[in-house]
Amino acid sequence: MDISISDYTYTLPPERIAVYPLANRDQSKLLFYDRGVIDHQIFSSLPDLLPADTLLFFNDTKVIPARLHFQKDTGAVIEIFLLHPVLPSPLVMEAMQAHHRCTWQCTLGNLKRWKDEPLFKTFHGITLKATLSDREEGLVEFEWATEHSFAEVVNLAGETPLPPYLHRKPEQADRDRYQTIYSHHEGAVAAPTAGLHFTPAIFEQLKAKGIAHDFVTLHVSAGTFQPVKVENAMEHVMHNEQVVVTRANLDRLLSGRYIVPVGTTSMRTLESLYWYGVKLLKDPRAVFTISQHEAYAAADRWPSRDEALRAVVAYMERNQLDLLTGETSIYIMPGYTFRVCEALITNFHQPGSTLILLVAAFIGADWRKVYDESLANGYRFLSYGDSSLLIPRTEG
Repeated sequence: MDISISDYTYTLPPERIAVYPLANRDQSKLLFYDRGVIDHQIFSSLPDLLPADTLLFFNDTKVIPARLHFQKDTGAVIEIFLLHPVLPSPLVMEAMQAHHRCTWQCTLGNLKRWKDEPLFKTFHGITLKATLSDREEGLVEFEWATEHSFAEVVNLAGETPLPPYLHRKPEQADRDRYQTIYSHHEGAVAAPTAGLHFTPAIFEQLKAKGIAHDFVTLHVSAGTFQPVKVENAMEHVMHNEQVVVTRANLDRLLSGRYIVPVGTTSMRTLESLYWYGVKLLKDPRAVFTISQHEAYAAADRWPSRDEALRAVVAYMERNQLDLLTGETSIYIMPGYTFRVCEALITNFHQPGSTLILLVAAFIGADWRKVYDESLANGYRFLSYGDSSLLIPRTEG
């Protein structure tokens, strides 16, 4: 199967990219797409648009100041951008609590100016040493003598990793605004931006209506900004991200409510859970790793949502687990059949991106209608931009 990425592009004028957030998070515009019909709302009206039996799933990852700058004696500045932990653990939650020493895979700016000498950065009484341990793989070993955790070190030394398309340096206000109000588990290098619109007032309104919510964790990687550079989108190499779910998440997913993920990262997590259940039904010892094309294999019959999720519950019970960590490269594009999610809250995404492909997979050819309407009605785009609530047409 070929998917031409040219069919999933549109013209985004630079002035429509929201370079700064609005003063009030919940005053963003909200495009409401309901099975082919479009209405224009304000985000604060969201609780009135959701069915009473809705169960919202939020991604509670927390953005870390992942961009570190080291200045050499010569004056050259080397930028180290944290991607994935390697040592002492590949698990983000453990790596962030490392003391004295850790190794991360990074992208490196001005690498040609960094030979083999260690780099040093001193701040708040801490001296952070960076040693390039593998130039080809971008592996950097960090060392510090104080009792601070690596999370504390990064929060003191790093810079907010704003998306490259904003074309501006981060400001102090971005520390708060490029973060959801419910962010908790440190490890993302990009925000789950659909959640940026939620405020305590919105949560109170949801509660008053009886709308339930829960939290999963997907540590958003820099790969979320990686453009599709091949004409046949099927050939794109999807980025890998770490997910963490709980037994309580599974129980709530099996409660029979209307499942609505807040953001594409929450959607990818929930859909990945289904496919892990499929793997467990075939092999009860299967590892929680979802490849990018796993969902497109042929089968006479796929398990129901509940069958697959119960297989995950059974695995957790057998292994006495309350917490499950996995990795997913799930690639959701036109042709994908959604197994868990029934509606989606999401921002407006870059032309020709994997996220546009996901939206097109969810609402079909109407994705273009949604984007044409948003452009015609003054919506703000990308991370700091406006939002949408998408309810797909029902089959048949």
